[in-house]
Amino acid sequence: MELTEYLPQSFANANEQTYLDFLWSAFQTNYEAERYEFASLAFHLLYMSFVSFSIWQIKLARPEQFAMAMIGLRSEDENNLLESDSPFRFYDKLKESQIFRFLKLTGCNNQQIGEFAKFVSRRNKIAHPTGSVFFNDQASIDQEITRMMKEVRNIEKQMEPVIHELYLRFLHDSADPEEREYAVLEDEITANFVHKNYMSAADIAFCRGVDIESLDGEPFHGAMKELHDALAALYPAEEDMEAAA
Repeated sequence: MELTEYLPQSFANANEQTYLDFLWSAFQTNYEAERYEFASLAFHLLYMSFVSFSIWQIKLARPEQFAMAMIGLRSEDENNLLESDSPFRFYDKLKESQIFRFLKLTGCNNQQIGEFAKFVSRRNKIAHPTGSVFFNDQASIDQEITRMMKEVRNIEKQMEPVIHELYLRFLHDSADPEEREYAVLEDEITANFVHKNYMSAADIAFCRGVDIESLDGEPFHGAMKELHDALAALYPAEEDMEAAA
């Protein structure tokens, strides 16, 4: 399914991977069994997980702006959010609808935030006994998934400057071969860029398109280009894979 392209390639701990696997299983099992109401709940949690990973990337790329965005929260809550060690920790102190506020740090306006968050109120209705079923056929849930995927793509587009910042930071931090944590380029990329920043296939695809020549003149530019080329080889575009086959 398309959403997998927007979820991380690797996670900070095994529990996070287990949780995402559980959600996928819950969605697929209920969808195939035509229990579409429950399938929609699982897909909503996958959608909110994607949002959480995006907010985490904003926190990593723009920590000062992230801290400023928490004005109005209790000091204790601010500290907990700043010191959180997992994207899922955001929900310890924030309601689902509140987490979208941080997308404003990518330039989103209130109307866009409203579009991203509109699924929360609908999910809340489903999660309580109402005496009615919202998604009682495949067409209705497929339509809902289509709407949600549209917003996933919109959020991903807004996130491009953030992904760009994280990628350039990685290239600068890992440029000096003597300062790298790993001698093997592929290991350095996997551990200190993809894994560390919760990068998805869509994020990496964007990074492959970064104009590395624009960094010409930077110290260790040649080493940066080697890292960039290694990234493209380690995570090739689909058309490149098809050509190689």
